[in-house]
Amino acid sequence: MLQPPQAKPRSTTLSVLVPFGIVTLIWGSTWLVIRDQLGVVPPSWSVTYRFLIAGICMAGWALWKRESWRLGARGYGFAVLLGLLQFCGNFNFVYRAEQHVTSGLVSVVFAMLLIPNALFGRIFLGQKLGRQLMIGSAIAMAGVILLFVREARVDPHGPGQVLAGIGFTLCAILCASTANVMQATPTAARYPMGTTVAVAMLAGAAIDAIFAYATTGAPVIEHRAIYWIGTLYLGVFASALAFPLYFGVIRTIGPAKAAYSSVIVPVIAMMLSTLFEGYRWSGLAIGGAALAAFGLVIALRARRPNR
Repeated sequence: MLQPPQAKPRSTTLSVLVPFGIVTLIWGSTWLVIRDQLGVVPPSWSVTYRFLIAGICMAGWALWKRESWRLGARGYGFAVLLGLLQFCGNFNFVYRAEQHVTSGLVSVVFAMLLIPNALFGRIFLGQKLGRQLMIGSAIAMAGVILLFVREARVDPHGPGQVLAGIGFTLCAILCASTANVMQATPTAARYPMGTTVAVAMLAGAAIDAIFAYATTGAPVIEHRAIYWIGTLYLGVFASALAFPLYFGVIRTIGPAKAAYSSVIVPVIAMMLSTLFEGYRWSGLAIGGAALAAFGLVIALRARRPNR
């Protein structure tokens, strides 16, 4: 008896690949920009400025689309929790991690987002990890390990600083992964994307500001034009544009597959570093990048996990 043809996995359709590619390219460039943000302005205030700009942009987008702001107590609670995890905890930890280690090492460690996203998706969403997805994940993580070894070797900081940087990055991963899984729940689907993300970003910015004031004092203003250009880029493109696209990908293919953007991001970051910082590729870096890309292709061609 002939078997019916298997449906093409939704993760290989243009409606997923295009936003996935845009997000990955944008976030691959943010590590260089974030590094420039560290200096005069305390990290928490930089995060505050970023998501205040992003929240205003998203609110304008939601108003232009005439999305409803009547989310109810549960909807606003969901958005505030999303803001606390994604736009406060996640980024405060990332910015602090880059105070201790290189942006390249932080981006490579952040690629481990794939693991908690897959595990939390299995536990909280009932998504089974197919064999092809697991094989692709294993190959990609092997590439990440090679990249990690290379970056750890060239990092100029001492062991204590490296451990602190990795610790902050792991905390960021847990915050981001929890927020990712929240976006794949039926609760998230009940509310308009633009309004929810706008509230989350503005709430995150408010929490960031409270935390920044409590820990570092009054707002600090940077006088370099390049700082504010970078802040606008992070707020408008890397946040207001990228996060709704990424959350849409999560809702379509699940948090495990969507997390593959974090696997490719360090490869993009290293390519940009080659152009702007004179980064030199070693055998480990080339091998790691190749394995990460190969694992991505295998995983995205897998069918969506069963629920």
